[in-house]
Amino acid sequence: MTQAAERLPAYSLFAALLSAAGLPIYIHAPKFYVDEYGVSLAALGAVLFGLRLLDVVQDPLLGKLSEKMRDRRAICVTIGCAVIAVAMIGLFAIPPLLPPLVWFGLTLTLVFSAFSFLTINFYAQGVLKAARLSGKGHLKLARWRESGALIGVCIAAVAPVALAAYVASPFAWFAAGFCCLALLAALVMGQEWSSAGTPPATGFGTVLKDKLARRLLLIALVNAAPVAVSSTLFLFFVESRLDAPGLEGPLLLVFFLSAAVAAPVWGSLAERFGARDVLILAMILAICAFGLTLTLGPGDWVLFAIICVASGATLGADLTLLPAIFAQRLAQISPSAAEGFGLWSFVSKLTLAFAAVTLLPLLERAGFQSGAASNNPEDTLVLLALLYAAVPCALKLVAVALLAVTNLREV
Repeated sequence: MTQAAERLPAYSLFAALLSAAGLPIYIHAPKFYVDEYGVSLAALGAVLFGLRLLDVVQDPLLGKLSEKMRDRRAICVTIGCAVIAVAMIGLFAIPPLLPPLVWFGLTLTLVFSAFSFLTINFYAQGVLKAARLSGKGHLKLARWRESGALIGVCIAAVAPVALAAYVASPFAWFAAGFCCLALLAALVMGQEWSSAGTPPATGFGTVLKDKLARRLLLIALVNAAPVAVSSTLFLFFVESRLDAPGLEGPLLLVFFLSAAVAAPVWGSLAERFGARDVLILAMILAICAFGLTLTLGPGDWVLFAIICVASGATLGADLTLLPAIFAQRLAQISPSAAEGFGLWSFVSKLTLAFAAVTLLPLLERAGFQSGAASNNPEDTLVLLALLYAAVPCALKLVAVALLAVTNLREV
């Protein structure tokens, strides 16, 4: 079967849509509402934490909803794409119709709810798709899917900053572009939403009772935390610690583009040498590279760009291999997969909540002020650097230890 017949590029495009609505929103939205509407960092952190608490209930329930509606998955996904597009317009393109903090919470609730539902359906469909592919289907699909996701992250991460040089309302144009991407992604994936041959749902119990599935969910939780921490603080670190305002966009692009280029390479290495060993190697390299960030100070943006290349490349392994390993396990214990990925979606996003509710208020209490003109004291900038670099490295070490003692021979 040819790649065209397998329609794997459609999965890349839909993954790009989801990634554009995921991590970049955590990077841009808090700073946008701080700079544009004067909302406090502590208040934003509390709202983001509250939204993630909503996911404690919502994501597993959305997994169940996805399973119940699997025979109508195409229309449900189309509605989800429409909701996330409209919500993005509300978040970035129009002035708040309510107090800014309330509007921030309301629009992000719609964005994250639609994102969760679309992600669960997408990855559940991927389990069915991989079973029909030749060779190591889960790793093959993961290369296409996560490469597309990383390209989407690249574009979404840098677009508002790049657009600022040409238009007066860069975030409004970003939202409009996102709407176009949502329409295109819904169209190209339209033929893929099929539940034919899917076994009956097994429920959450089957996943949670499986020792290996539980361990993989725990690893996903711990391993997502470093990215959550660094993404929450990235713009503040570049602007204030490196004293490099205006370089946020190019540095984000370097980071995520490196991940996109490296993702297929990690997938190929995993097929040859085994996913666990390759992933552990990538995690160790990530610690070594990102730990160097602690040595940087004002003006060191060139060195930071080099670190972005190295650490971005290792991120490609995280985003490609760990979901593929979990999908392989679900294919064995819960082939319908929607409820399993409801749990996966929850643990993957929970770390962003704790990053927001702990890091942003902590910085604010330390006297940190956002903005290129802000004159933050040195001890506050040191704290920013420690939170941005040291905390992720420590969390990554825990993830490495967990993976090292996990037996994946069953996968």
